[in-house]
Amino acid sequence: MDRVKDLASKKAAVIFTKSSCCMCHSIKALFYELGASPAIHEVDHDAEMEWALRRLGCNPAVPAVFVGGKYIGSAKDVISLHVDGSLKQKLIDARAIWL
Repeated sequence: MDRVKDLASKKAAVIFTKSSCCMCHSIKALFYELGASPAIHEVDHDAEMEWALRRLGCNPAVPAVFVGGKYIGSAKDVISLHVDGSLKQKLIDARAIWL
């Protein structure tokens, strides 16, 4: 878990993904579209990292999205934040994007 927290705090926006996950791809595309350049950590071959994400409350384990070092949710949560307009503000507040 410490490794996840450490990686999540190193950049303003961090996404833990799997290369075979279509929702992971969609969330990455959304962040790029909003102007963010998130750190991407693939957990395809890292079962320990995937279990650490689950222990932190990430369910499903991927995509696990952190903004400003805080877990903001999975794909469903991120899309909800985007629809209600608060995702962009979270990214601005974390200095992941500038306007």
